[in-house]
Amino acid sequence: MTAPRSKSIVLWTFVISVLVLLSAPTIVVIGASFTSGNMIAFPPEGLSLKWYAKIAQATELWDAFLRSLYAAAICTIIAIPAGTLAGIALAKYPIRFATSVQMYLLLPFTIPLIGSGIGLMLVFGEARLLGQLWPVGVAVCVINLPFMIWAVSASAASLDPDLELAAANCGAPPLSTFIHVTIPGVMPGIISGSLLMFILALNEFLVSLLLVDARIVTLPVQIYNSIRSIITPDLAAVSVVFVACAVAAVFLLDRLVGLEIFLKSK
Repeated sequence: MTAPRSKSIVLWTFVISVLVLLSAPTIVVIGASFTSGNMIAFPPEGLSLKWYAKIAQATELWDAFLRSLYAAAICTIIAIPAGTLAGIALAKYPIRFATSVQMYLLLPFTIPLIGSGIGLMLVFGEARLLGQLWPVGVAVCVINLPFMIWAVSASAASLDPDLELAAANCGAPPLSTFIHVTIPGVMPGIISGSLLMFILALNEFLVSLLLVDARIVTLPVQIYNSIRSIITPDLAAVSVVFVACAVAAVFLLDRLVGLEIFLKSK
């Protein structure tokens, strides 16, 4: 066996092993959601869609899902202007202490999420806003905003500065240049960052657990409350809905921006 062939076999074995490990939890959950039995199991005990029919009629799950959508929408609405302006500023303009700002953006990944969640809980508690839903969207935006900033700054860094200079030479004022040249130029970063922020907010559990009460729980918290007693196949069906939302987001991202541009922005 030649050396290049051996190297190829080792490489593909490693790639396939990683793909199997990454996809195994999803495959198990999808298979368990189609079981005809009354307990979650894999391989499934027969095939049935009854658990999907059950969650379609479960009003508490749909209410929790709508709350999650609401919180994710609040997060995205705040992240788009804040992350866009910050990303463009960091990429295109000389800023004092820019390195310190970049290091500060790493704090959400160095501080444990429970610490950030407790801090935000204390802040909203002092403002007497605990128990409401919109602070969840604000809190998730605060924690995950660096993703939006990095996506936009990557697009802004690759934007040809001659385009803005050409617009200025043609008499366009700075605001018009920003709206009609800069914003369209960084739109791939805005789209990819906003979709990522939406998915992160939709799936957020810990912050939601700390900031809401039992009356207005989001869907991840609702699932957590359910599995504390027993794990039933309907919860696997709900998990499949989450997977479908993520797949839809990736498909939308590919159609609007292209996965190549998104991966380069990371």
